[in-house]
Amino acid sequence: MTKYLILVEGVADEVFMEAYIKKIGLEEGLVTIKSCDGYTNIKRQAFINELKKNSDNGGKNLVVFDADDDCQSRRKELTEIKGEIKVDFNLFLFPNDSDQGALENLLEKIINPDNQCILDCWNNYEKELSQCIIPWKNPQTPTTPAYKTKIYGYLEALTGTTKEEKKRIKEKERNYLDSNLWNLDSDYLNPLKKFLSDNIKP
Repeated sequence: MTKYLILVEGVADEVFMEAYIKKIGLEEGLVTIKSCDGYTNIKRQAFINELKKNSDNGGKNLVVFDADDDCQSRRKELTEIKGEIKVDFNLFLFPNDSDQGALENLLEKIINPDNQCILDCWNNYEKELSQCIIPWKNPQTPTTPAYKTKIYGYLEALTGTTKEEKKRIKEKERNYLDSNLWNLDSDYLNPLKKFLSDNIKP
């Protein structure tokens, strides 16, 4: 039986991928997901060894990283790395394998639509923030919070105030199967679903 190794960039990606694989009904026992703490670390010997070992045992390697600023450039870079390290893998780039961005851009697209007003408020906040002038700062406009902060803000607005409830906001503790927060049936996930379904055969 084929074993599948999915290499992702960080803990947030790992937790999301585990939930999504479960959601679409792929055999969890066949899939191992490992984070490498940044896309350049795929060149570290430890991860090269993991990929090679899986290939040597008849397994299949998948890499799911962020596109970041340019999807085509990142794909080209990782394809060149694949040649350098001489390990085969199929590649998908968040958010949708064609646009720039990262996991957080995907997450913004798959929130429960009932909660859209929270992100609308956040977008208005960012717009107002960009119009502020801070005389002593260079440049004088405030720095827009990172996308990760936006997702944290979304979850915090929907979470209670106890320590245990706040814990669920953290990347490692998130429950992407909670339909009050996330819509894992969103059409936006179709490219990822196709990639996984095409590559992972129970």
